[in-house]
This record gives sequence, structure tokens and C-alpha cells, in this order.
Amino acid sequence: MTDLTLADLDTIYRQPSPLVQHKSLDHVDKHGRAFIGFSPFCVVSAAGPDGSIDVSPRGGEPGFVHVSEDGKTLFLPDRPGNNRLDTLRNLAGGVGRIGMMFLIPGFDDVYRANGRASLHNDADLLARFEEFGRLPRLVVKVAVEETFLHCPKALMRARLWDAEAQVPRERLPSGAEMIFDQLNLGKVPVSDEVIIADYKTQL
Repeated sequence: MTDLTLADLDTIYRQPSPLVQHKSLDHVDKHGRAFIGFSPFCVVSAAGPDGSIDVSPRGGEPGFVHVSEDGKTLFLPDRPGNNRLDTLRNLAGGVGRIGMMFLIPGFDDVYRANGRASLHNDADLLARFEEFGRLPRLVVKVAVEETFLHCPKALMRARLWDAEAQVPRERLPSGAEMIFDQLNLGKVPVSDEVIIADYKTQL
């Protein structure tokens, strides 16, 4: 098996259409603003100083990511997680490169934004993002460099919103059970219901 090179790609795939080539914008336009306003979920990718890559989910009420009036800046509040801080460490320790992918439940279209991020905890900025009765620890400020609508084919193939494609939760152990098993820690000391209820107090 031979590793493919950059040059090989053009022999395997046809060239993108002019529409696809030119759809990228350097700001969030009115359609992107509306999309982000309806989106309760995004996936964030960040590159670290050693080339390591992190991909992490982010969620909140629809529109939890704010857009500046000129569409040149995005503001992503950081909510409680597991405190590994992989994304934040990559952003703070690297060059701040960030990619964001926004989803809306029921939509197969995806909205993407790329740019350069910085981390801020100014009190007046944090105050704009109170949600679930608490303020974020910090806000990721993204200087937008590229935005575009991504075609819906991947979500269509995945049938992501199709109820018939959902897998019953009991088909896999709980997240806690899998981690305890991976680390040979024995049985989880509390029920999954207790863990979920605790998570809900930390949103």
C-alpha cells in the first residue's frame, strides 16, 4: 500500500465547481448570523504549539455564540467541562488557530467558521454571557478569517436527525462505565442516574 501524495488527489477527485470554490467569505454575513442564532451546538477544533489537534463539542441555548455587528468577530463562552482544557491550552499555547462547525437540530446544512482566537475574562465581557444561572470562566474571541456553508451530504448519509437511526442507549455501557473499565477501576460507585443528575447541576 502506497501513501497518496497531494498531487494524487487531483487525479482521484474532480475539481470543485466555481460555486464551491468561491463561496467562502471573510466575515459572518446575514445568513451566517441567522444560522448561528439558531444553533445550540458547535464543534471546535484547535491546534497546539506541537502540532497536536483537539476537537471538542460546545453547547448552549440557541445563539449562545455571539456575532459582532460587523460579522468579523465571534464570541464563544466557555462552560464547565472536565477541566482538561485541551482546546483552551492549545489556543493559549499555540498560534490561536481555530475552526468551528455549527449545527442546528433538524438541519442537514452546516455552517463553518475559521479564524484566530484569543482568551478573555474581562468582567464586562463575561457579564454578557450569563446562562444557566452562571457566568462563563472566560470567553474565546475569534477574529473571523473564513466562513462558508458546508454541503449537507455527510449529515444526510448519517441520518443524524432520523429517529429511526437512533441507537438505544442500553446498546453500550454508560460513559462512566466505559472509562472505569478502560482504567481497570472496577464498578462505578454510583448509578448513571446520579451522575447525570450531577451533570445537570453543572451546566
